[in-house]
Amino acid sequence: MRAKRYLHPVRAVLLGLLLTAGPSARPADGAPPPAPTAAPVPPAGRTWPLPGRPAILRAWDPPPTPYARGHRGVDLAAQPSAPVLAVAAGRVTFAGRVAGRGVISVDLRGTGEPPLRTTYEPVRASVRKGDEVAAGEVLGTVEPTGSHCPVTCVHWGLRRGGTYLDPLSLLPPWLLNGGPSVLLPVLGVPQP
Repeated sequence: MRAKRYLHPVRAVLLGLLLTAGPSARPADGAPPPAPTAAPVPPAGRTWPLPGRPAILRAWDPPPTPYARGHRGVDLAAQPSAPVLAVAAGRVTFAGRVAGRGVISVDLRGTGEPPLRTTYEPVRASVRKGDEVAAGEVLGTVEPTGSHCPVTCVHWGLRRGGTYLDPLSLLPPWLLNGGPSVLLPVLGVPQP
């Protein structure tokens, strides 16, 4: 009887990337391909992924090439068991565990082809694959373990196809700036 051979999960992923990339993945000189550029992100977000305006522990830091080091998302400070919210309307495309962490992915409605996809981790899901969600709807709760931050956090990601994007670009300026609205005087109208 032959023994089955198993690949280490990381090696299996790397092998899959190499096999699907094909011979055109690298230029003739062997240099890594440049990072792909993407169309601008429409401000489709209607809420932060956590209640209120969470502190940003680590910002998006795009890698110079697709396989280089970088931070392909934003880490938001969170309390364990806090609700995790859908930033915009869409359809849940994944709700399960990856490498021991709870992960949820949502394809955002009306954001083109391929659609923008947001990801949230570590989250204990209360939604299932295929569920339609509205902006602000609870997707699950923050898991107290599995975070890569020194304190509890939610890693929030954004992709279009295989290209990682800054998730903060989803939010309109009024959500990003966070301050209260201020009414300014209208020019030419006397003040009482």
